[in-house]
Amino acid sequence: MSRLLTALAGAILLALVLAISFGEVPLPLGEAFTNPSSGVAEVVWAVRAPRAMTALMVGAALGLAGAVLQGLLRNPLADPGVLGVSAVAALGAASAIVLGAAVVPGAVEIAALTGAGLAGGLLVLFSSRVRAPEALILFGVALSSFAGAATALIFNLSPSPIASAEVMSWLLGSVQNRSWVDVLWVAPLLALSAVLSALAAPGLRMLSLGEETAQTSGLPMARLRLTALLAAALATGAAVAVSGVIGFVGLAAPHLVRALVRGDPGRILAPSAMSGGLILIVADLLARITPTDQELKLGVFTALVGAPLFALIAWRAAREWRL
Repeated sequence: MSRLLTALAGAILLALVLAISFGEVPLPLGEAFTNPSSGVAEVVWAVRAPRAMTALMVGAALGLAGAVLQGLLRNPLADPGVLGVSAVAALGAASAIVLGAAVVPGAVEIAALTGAGLAGGLLVLFSSRVRAPEALILFGVALSSFAGAATALIFNLSPSPIASAEVMSWLLGSVQNRSWVDVLWVAPLLALSAVLSALAAPGLRMLSLGEETAQTSGLPMARLRLTALLAAALATGAAVAVSGVIGFVGLAAPHLVRALVRGDPGRILAPSAMSGGLILIVADLLARITPTDQELKLGVFTALVGAPLFALIAWRAAREWRL
């Protein structure tokens, strides 16, 4: 386990260095340290470094949320969008943009977090009454569908095409033009989610042995389920509030490290978060250096790469079920 975490930390450090050094124009990274007042230092520390760190934090939040949900729902295809938290958070942000609140610093982020909190509260309330993971998934799908329809209604009724374009751009997902303030938005929420996930880890481990075994384990399973659900909702809301909707990272990150921790739902949490951060740093770097007239949106890029991966995971899961 320690070797895996060390390897992931080294890979993340290398990816951060590459993300800061390369872009549309490669920069001599050494000058940013030796001459802090230079133009190179300004670009590195005010533009590229906070963008790379935001990608790391957002990817880690999505990876952690994906690992928690896959353990909680006992479903290898679960990801942060499956319970509708991303969709409701996106609805909150879209509403703030259309209402003109985007001119107020932090208003969009607060609206997105409010939406995520509302979704999380509804999920906790439902989960406290219905324990079946299948029912929770169906409720999440219904919540996501409603939020998606409401967001489409906002597009339809928006009085300003400029606001509609801003909403669309935000929903596509990106860490472009992010600052250190955005890093400070997501980092504390990610830390709190990590603490809640660690507290819920024994319950996730028991659930992997079956519902009956979990109920006879002596652990407060109802409380641990709610803790896990809150952790996933908080991490997802933090990510969406800062970067918009970015898919497939939460799905892919746990699968990259699952075999290395022997499928243990408790031990997979930290590696999933780190692999999620690594995925998003690399994806953002590739989106920046891809030779296109306009920079690819990060959510679009991860979807293009993640969709085939999703199909592969589904195919492998179907083979396992047949066996």
